[in-house]
Amino acid sequence: MQKYGAICTEGINKLMDIFYTRIRTDSSGLGDIFNTAIGTSDEQWDAHKKKIGNFWQGMLLGTGDYKGQPMKTHLNLPPFPREFFATWLGLFETSLHQVFTPEIAEQILQKAQMIAGRFQYMLYESGHNA
Repeated sequence: MQKYGAICTEGINKLMDIFYTRIRTDSSGLGDIFNTAIGTSDEQWDAHKKKIGNFWQGMLLGTGDYKGQPMKTHLNLPPFPREFFATWLGLFETSLHQVFTPEIAEQILQKAQMIAGRFQYMLYESGHNA
C-alpha cells in the first residue's frame, strides 16, 4: 500500500479502517471496552469510524462536521485502567505508520499523544472521578 505523504481525508479514512480493526479485535481488554461502548455490528463500527474520522479531519485539516464532546464521552465510561491509553496509542501509532509517511505519522501521533494526555489528566488526576 502506498503511504500518504500529506494529511488528507482519504488517508484519515484509511487510518480509521485500519486502526479500528485493530481496536475491535484487541485482546488486552481495550477491545472489550470499545465493543461494549460502540456495539459489535459492522454498522455501529462504521458509524463510529465516520464520527471519529470527522473528529480527526477537524483536528488535522480544519474540516469535517464532528459534533460531540469527546472528553464528556470518556468521562462517562465505566472506569478502566490507565494502561489502556498506552495500548490505544501503540495501536494508533502502528496504524499511522501503515498509512502515512514517517514525517506525517509523527505529526499526527504528537496530536494524539497530546489528546491522550489531556484525557488521562481529566480521568485520573483532576479529581473529576473522585
